[in-house]
Amino acid sequence: MLQLPNVVGHRGAAAYAPENTLDSFREAKRRGATWIELDVKTSRDGVPIVMHDESLKRTTGVDRLVIDTDRADLPAGVPTFAEAIACLGELGLGCNVEIKPCPGREAATARAAVETLRQCWPPHLPAPLLSSFKDASLAIARQEAPEYARALLLGEQVPDWLARAQAVGAVCLNVSGRKLGALWAHDIKRAGYRLGVYTINDPVEARALVAMGADCIITDAPDVILDALAASIPPP
Repeated sequence: MLQLPNVVGHRGAAAYAPENTLDSFREAKRRGATWIELDVKTSRDGVPIVMHDESLKRTTGVDRLVIDTDRADLPAGVPTFAEAIACLGELGLGCNVEIKPCPGREAATARAAVETLRQCWPPHLPAPLLSSFKDASLAIARQEAPEYARALLLGEQVPDWLARAQAVGAVCLNVSGRKLGALWAHDIKRAGYRLGVYTINDPVEARALVAMGADCIITDAPDVILDALAASIPPP
């Protein structure tokens, strides 16, 4: 059964360290996170790596597409998914694994991600959550590794959100906190789904979203949101 914490570090602790790096995961741990979120793509030669963008430029300064770059040619600091998992094992961190495929690699990236999880995921960690904006990736994940819980990612409310979640066997919806209204939150919870919201760095917003029904706040600043939520809990 999925056991999400109330706070997940976005790409590690992206407010304090370069996103999706081992340093960012270590920083998230130092700042109190028990889970982090990371993004998985595949390099040109099919190696699953941790990277959000289609291009390497924003995060590494190298003006090249991931899909055109072999693992051996990636800039220093870009970890493989296997290296990231080993780091999480050392730190004792759970993980929301976002499958973030390059165009046309929805199925291949999902297969590479779940294969790596099966080979490398430490048994002492809680089972990971697989999430994606790509229904095709989640469908492959469900087919190849049904034991891993899945979350459908949505940037805004769409009329077919429930049908899409059901089609991929999701147990959770991770939605933009800026687009979540009370009625939609109520409908998600009433339908039996866990509710995650991203990317929330403001304490007031975080508390309001929890009051609205959010189970999990995904944030660049896990320490700030952990403190905010702790302060909102009445003393015994």
